[in-house]
Amino acid sequence: QVQLVESGGGLVQPGGSLRLSCAASGFTFSSYAMSWYRQAPGKERELVAAITSAGYTHYADSVKGRFTISRDNAKNTVYLQMNSLKPEDTAVYYCNADWGGVEDYWGQGTQVTVSS
Repeated sequence: QVQLVESGGGLVQPGGSLRLSCAASGFTFSSYAMSWYRQAPGKERELVAAITSAGYTHYADSVKGRFTISRDNAKNTVYLQMNSLKPEDTAVYYCNADWGGVEDYWGQGTQVTVSS
């Protein structure tokens, strides 16, 4: 059974940091590209950051220089380190696993709220 379980969300003040984790099971984690998406109220889900099975990374322009995606294949976990958080980063953050567009899995999401 495939599972993606996100954790690490919460309430943080502007300028603060959070580290999201996504623990995967039920598939060959190291073979999948992993991504973080987010969806704010009233907006479409958007790609935040992605990391390929080879370790190449891609970021949305809005988070470049502030967010870092990484993966630990030994722990079947992908991380999103978020620094210098802004109120506009407030959203539900989702973990995604993708195998060449053929197989695609989603987590349930974790809420991130940036507010003073």
